[in-house]
Amino acid sequence: MTAGLQLGIIVGYLLVALVVGLVAYRATERTAEDFYLAGRTFGTVVLLFTVFATLLSAFTFFGGPDNAYSLGPEWILVMGLMDGVIFALLWYAIGYKQWLLGQRNGYVTLGEMLGDRFGSRALRGLIAGVSLFWLFPYVMLQQIGAGGAIEGLTDGTVPFWAGAALITAFMIAYVTLAGVRGIAWTDTLQGVFMLATVWAALAWVLVAVDGGIGAINQGLADSSPEMLALGGGAYTPQFILTFAISVAFGVAMFPQVNQRFFAARSEAVLKRSFALWPVLVLLLFVPAFLLGTWAAGLGIEADVAGGESVLPVVLAEYTPAWFAALVVAGAVAAMMSSSDSMLLSGSAYFTRDLYRPFLAGSVDERREDLLGRIGVAVFALAALAASVWAEAGGIGAATVGSLLVDIGDLAFGGFAQLALPVAIALYWRGTTRAGMFAGVLVPQLVYVGFNFLPETTVAGTTLFADAYLGWGVSLYAMALGALVTVAVSAATGRAPDEETDLYFGLGAD
Repeated sequence: MTAGLQLGIIVGYLLVALVVGLVAYRATERTAEDFYLAGRTFGTVVLLFTVFATLLSAFTFFGGPDNAYSLGPEWILVMGLMDGVIFALLWYAIGYKQWLLGQRNGYVTLGEMLGDRFGSRALRGLIAGVSLFWLFPYVMLQQIGAGGAIEGLTDGTVPFWAGAALITAFMIAYVTLAGVRGIAWTDTLQGVFMLATVWAALAWVLVAVDGGIGAINQGLADSSPEMLALGGGAYTPQFILTFAISVAFGVAMFPQVNQRFFAARSEAVLKRSFALWPVLVLLLFVPAFLLGTWAAGLGIEADVAGGESVLPVVLAEYTPAWFAALVVAGAVAAMMSSSDSMLLSGSAYFTRDLYRPFLAGSVDERREDLLGRIGVAVFALAALAASVWAEAGGIGAATVGSLLVDIGDLAFGGFAQLALPVAIALYWRGTTRAGMFAGVLVPQLVYVGFNFLPETTVAGTTLFADAYLGWGVSLYAMALGALVTVAVSAATGRAPDEETDLYFGLGAD
């Protein structure tokens, strides 16, 4: 019953989303800007919830509760309070100025904005290339999560590859039809739905447990007393700050989030949205991660290390089958809400920053709109092929569950390397083209090298452990990127076609 109900809910969500997509298609102009930014018309509720739902993913709903179950409730501090606040500040510092520039100059992507300022289509292409490189594994993350969930729901009747293919086919159809307007509308519905169900799940478990919160805390005291104390174990200051800063700065550079900075209807909409963001984040993460922590006190046994997620196990134990099915199916739908935005943004970066400057002799809006829709399909199918290969063991014995966390962590750090050079360029007139190239390339090469090359030792100390004093490599690479941007800019002159004053005189500086 449960599996059938979950599949029914997923199919129902797909049908509702397709109806929304048809309505959005009728309201969408056949231009690239309307396809990607909905004509820059988002109000506060839609903008806030489309950013919110875009970030609802397998990493949040399965990886987050699993980490709280294994490590303790401070995961709320890492992903909730700290990343809610840090990202809200970045939304103001970077997003507000991007919005001002987009309103004045019609930018659709980060690459367009930077390429215009520094008079360089090569820089524009570099930003697109780096972004697509890190976006690809994150799209894979959603497909791996959705394919694994459907395989689990059907007890293997629908294999992983078939479930992932089904979801991918739907996303291609929906995104090419609906564009960002339809995605934002379904994101709003999805965000409200997930907030309601996760709080209902928390209340249901609390009522269902004999003795309530007291019994849960006693269970934690008996089995995992360290979870009742703030800090300790994995939660060193270095770990908390590394993860929180990497994720927050990475989110600000995610193409599907960064593009939303351009889409607000007005300045008031943008400011209200980033002011409300930390509240919305906590409203989601607190109940989700508490459920993971409570599972440890309730004696729930879940093989998190082996890829099993704890949230469905808790719900199956303490809530009715129909409600557990509803929440799990909603989480699968959340993965699709993330993936459709990623596919659309990946298409935007390809068409606007690679096709337009390097391949198109002239700009034809209708042709570019069509190419963008084709790009969605190509990107999605390539990610599907990589996801099926990865799940089948192509990258070792890693399980689906560990893949979700590892890929997500890696992509966040990769995107985070862009944030400081972009912020420096937005606020310092002295930034030069050479400085920007160096500030983007150097930290990316360092970060990729330390994550993909074989481990290197210095005087017998592994660079991936003690030599970093507990701080993650992503923070070192970010600091290096800022330093290189400033140093190279100071040592080089401005190119003749740079627009030094383009980012100033906007009312944001």
